[in-house]
Amino acid sequence: MSLENDGRRVRFLDDPLAIRAMAHPIRLELQALLGQEGPLTATEAARRLGISQALASHHLRQLAKYDFVEPAPGKDNRERPWRVISTSQSWPRTELTPEGEAAVGVLEQLLAERALDRLDRWQRQRPGEEAVWRDNAGIDNTGIYLTAEEFAEVVGQMRELLQRYVDERPIDDKAARPPGSRHVQFTQIVTVSPPEGGEEG
Repeated sequence: MSLENDGRRVRFLDDPLAIRAMAHPIRLELQALLGQEGPLTATEAARRLGISQALASHHLRQLAKYDFVEPAPGKDNRERPWRVISTSQSWPRTELTPEGEAAVGVLEQLLAERALDRLDRWQRQRPGEEAVWRDNAGIDNTGIYLTAEEFAEVVGQMRELLQRYVDERPIDDKAARPPGSRHVQFTQIVTVSPPEGGEEG
């Protein structure tokens, strides 16, 4: 079965062990690398990340244990590449146990730290970029008052807009990338203030 047609491309996580398995800096880097580059052996991945082959192998096996990556066909019997199974993960809060919530807290903190690292690299890179890239990347900060229904609607519309491109261009399908396209990472951090005056609604 083609990986592009696999129903597990979008994965909903509710298992605290799986969430904790993903919440590791090297494992997140390995998943991102396999997504952008396609199947790679542990040796190739280790070289790209600047880590040992043994360390890359260990973390790839851990990712495989929880169905984040799987072996891919190699050029010969000696080559053992890995590929991603799902290209997107989410964790519906309504299905999480207290253990799952704790695991998600660790994962989201790590994702936020990685986003700040990417922002730092972008800020150093930005001066040499063309205006269209330079002017549309970085941080936007908007505060508005919304009802619960409006809040859900706005977040849903943003997700739908991005999902169109996720569906049209699976991140690990190089043939689906239009000429001139570049990898763009959206990290959405949405916070809600407490009710004013302690009143709900």
